[in-house]
Amino acid sequence: MSRLKIDTPNRAQLTVERLYKDLERHIVASPPGLCPVDLQLSFLKLCHAQTCGKCVPCRIGLGQLQNLLEDVLDGRADLKTLDLIEETANHITDSADCAIGYEAAHMVLAGLRGFKEDYLHHIEHGKCSYHITQPVPCVALCPAGVDIPGYIALVGEERYADAVKLIRKDNPFPTACALICEHPCEARCRRNMIDSSVNIRGLKRMAVDNARANQVPVPEKAPSTGKRVAIIGGGPGGLSAAYYLELMGHHAVVFEAHKRLGGMLRYGIPSYRFPRERLQEDIDAILSTGVEVHRNTRIGNGEGEIPFEQLRKEFDAVYIAIGAHTDKKIGIEGEDSKGVISAVEMLRSIGEENMPDFKGKTVIVIGGGNVAMDCTRSAIRLGAKKVGIAYRRRQDDMTALPEEVEGAVAEGAELYTLKAPERIEADENGNVTALWVQPQIIGPIDAWGRARPVQADLPLQRIPCDVVVVAIGQGIATRHFEESGLAVKKGTIEAMSDSEVKEIPGVYAGGDCVTGPATVIRAIAAGKVAAANIDEYLGYHHVISCDVEIPQVRYDDKHPCGRVQLSEEEAGVRKKNFDAFECGMTKEEACQEAARCLRCDHYGYGILKGGRAAIW
Repeated sequence: MSRLKIDTPNRAQLTVERLYKDLERHIVASPPGLCPVDLQLSFLKLCHAQTCGKCVPCRIGLGQLQNLLEDVLDGRADLKTLDLIEETANHITDSADCAIGYEAAHMVLAGLRGFKEDYLHHIEHGKCSYHITQPVPCVALCPAGVDIPGYIALVGEERYADAVKLIRKDNPFPTACALICEHPCEARCRRNMIDSSVNIRGLKRMAVDNARANQVPVPEKAPSTGKRVAIIGGGPGGLSAAYYLELMGHHAVVFEAHKRLGGMLRYGIPSYRFPRERLQEDIDAILSTGVEVHRNTRIGNGEGEIPFEQLRKEFDAVYIAIGAHTDKKIGIEGEDSKGVISAVEMLRSIGEENMPDFKGKTVIVIGGGNVAMDCTRSAIRLGAKKVGIAYRRRQDDMTALPEEVEGAVAEGAELYTLKAPERIEADENGNVTALWVQPQIIGPIDAWGRARPVQADLPLQRIPCDVVVVAIGQGIATRHFEESGLAVKKGTIEAMSDSEVKEIPGVYAGGDCVTGPATVIRAIAAGKVAAANIDEYLGYHHVISCDVEIPQVRYDDKHPCGRVQLSEEEAGVRKKNFDAFECGMTKEEACQEAARCLRCDHYGYGILKGGRAAIW
């Protein structure tokens, strides 16, 4: 027998592995706004480089597809070229030996169907239909378009009040977003190409922790226009619209159904994540502009309610920003038993400081989103003996932020994944005694890349419990608006991209009541857009400026450096109360983290963007 040797990677192999990691980072950092056809060609070339060359479909076919896509990009293609691309890709899909070939061809087909208009635009006009309107990735991915490189530079120079001013030019809730934003801005940060994204939310928190929002003056208001705008809903979307309208000189009047402002920021997010006094800082700053507020006031035709038609008559414009405050039923047997509560009901009670009594009880939360995690972690703090999460998919498929899931588990929550709720068991008095679940097996991948669970060949399982919290989503109370003639489709108000409600001039809607439940920053962005369009509707074109001078770019070399993560109180301590548990950065950490920013607003295409003065 010949002598065997242990294989160990040589220098070349190790270098290739490192290059693969570099390539992964570049893909992660791909900014929005790239030409999809050009991007598809790049991926196709990569796939072609991976082929072993054994089969003709891979070796020859993928090369031919590259040539055809290059013809499209170089202006040599016609409509017949698209037919040839589709025919070639179909042949490769049907005949390639391995996944490299048929998945590469499938990717071409998906692009041809998904953005065919871009292929046609290249053929008909000789150029891409995409326009780089905002080439800075973090700014492009922030729904409110906040000047992120600008305020990071200000934090780096310890000019915290100026950073808050710059943030508030586009987002009047700097504190809220510093503490609870899902930070989509970090997803395509170009720093990923070097190491990992900048901790943008952490730097924003550094600003608001050192310059409280209610202590930083708001901009000077424009002269009064005499116009009055009614805003239905005192949540982040409604108050954002009110803030900008007041700065423009229009008088904003907010009608809020609850006794306190804040919407889901107050009634949907527990105080351990967002302390109420910090929320009040943002609200106080907004109200300082002169916003008029009517609390405990509902819009409707019931007793003591204000009819929507009356608002239309008394005001020059109306903005609807009612949020998603109604619960959704799961539709299983026993859902009406005593001890079954909705996430909306539970979190609203906590927001009103009317704490549910879970002491010594076993609580099961149904759902896998951020709201489900809020309910889970709140139940632990309310003294529950045991808390579990029943979810029909895998942990990796949960829509909650990974850190929220990890936090719940660290605090003692039990995960029952791949368990679909089947029915709720109750005793002779109607009290919950158990949740019965049907085990699932993970199955096919859906169109959005998520694995779909299917029923496993296993019997039902019984999970004993005293309380079941249903956290599968929220709904919008649109009945009165539908009766008033507003178009409602699938439970949401139909509004155009400029927020104006179809066929009803002067009436605008935005946020959750239009899109369905979404993030806080999206509601804020909707309020900002609505304010701008209401201003135009009223016959004006106000521009809100910010006189903050952005620090000059530093020309220091950008060496690889680890990302500063925010620390937290240890799980065993924080789970005993509703006190805030996340800790902010030190000045040393903030300066180091701010220095990691590549200042994409200055380098490359970033220098071509418009000035910072205008809000829109």
